[in-house]
Amino acid sequence: MCLILFAWQAHPRYRLVLAANRDEFHERPTLAADFWPQQPDLLAGRDLQAGGTWLGVARSGRFAAVTNYREPLVPERPFECSRGALVTDFLTSRRAPFPHATAVLSAGSSYGGFNLMLGTEDRLVYVSNRHEQVVELAPGSHGLSNHLLDTDWPKVVSGRACLDDLLRHDRIEAESLLQLLMERGEVPGEMPLDAGDVAIRRHLMNHYFIVSPAYGTRSSTVLLMDSGGGIEFVERRFAADGSETGTSRFVL
Repeated sequence: MCLILFAWQAHPRYRLVLAANRDEFHERPTLAADFWPQQPDLLAGRDLQAGGTWLGVARSGRFAAVTNYREPLVPERPFECSRGALVTDFLTSRRAPFPHATAVLSAGSSYGGFNLMLGTEDRLVYVSNRHEQVVELAPGSHGLSNHLLDTDWPKVVSGRACLDDLLRHDRIEAESLLQLLMERGEVPGEMPLDAGDVAIRRHLMNHYFIVSPAYGTRSSTVLLMDSGGGIEFVERRFAADGSETGTSRFVL
């Protein structure tokens, strides 16, 4: 299950500190993070199956990230639109985060369950088609997995506490955040019953970093945006056995 830990306007140098693990089936084809040929201002990985992305940033300072909303008790059905397009649509638009999120919410039934973060230099909003309203975020730290923002799932609570510790001791740098994301021990705590099968809950949901043959952590991404407009984007990729396969770094 994916994990996004982020701090918004909570550090003296960085307006955004974000660390995220993308968990996905290993067979799903993906391109490493880079600037897109048809959208040269857009930096992101690319999902080759549906064409969108899960996390990206534009040269203008716009950024966005999406996670699925886990609904194991709801029968799967095809949807009109891909959730990955929610990220690219915002990054390639000029609309402010709140009105953009409001429009996304009104079209929410076209997508499977999602959580979406949309940000610019001075605004950050959260929207989900499993929540009734758009939330504009005040300064502070947050955690997001495959339920609503700041849901008290064990790894969300634990990950947010770890991020707060890095903030408190001013240890905000790409490598320290990547090391946090690569922690592979089981996080203590119980998942709610509506999260699905007990064994799956423990193996896939109570770890920051997931290693399994079919499904696991495909990449870890750090996004640092400083108060002067500078952007650092680092993506580290992994094989099914958890070994590193490459790292890409971009400074804008």
